[in-house]
Amino acid sequence: MSGAMSVQAIISGRVQGVFFRSFVAEHAQELGLGGYVRNLSGGEVEVLAEGDRERLEKLVGYLRTGPPDAIVKDVAVTWSAYTGKYSGFRISY
Repeated sequence: MSGAMSVQAIISGRVQGVFFRSFVAEHAQELGLGGYVRNLSGGEVEVLAEGDRERLEKLVGYLRTGPPDAIVKDVAVTWSAYTGKYSGFRISY
């Protein structure tokens, strides 16, 4: 995959209990990305996604906004090499 990357994002704010994971999964699937989204015990949401860098950047833009009831305070983003580990995007529990 040309220009493929991996991105991890930790989103903080009011991001649990507001359908954030469903919001992320829907956008990631529309963008054709692989990976997962899950809640963290500290109240944050973690996203790990792989695919075309341009599409990943679009996803990060969605993460900065979130669904209507979310209040996103911060999105910490870490870029790394593509691994090809994920064939689809899922919500992890």
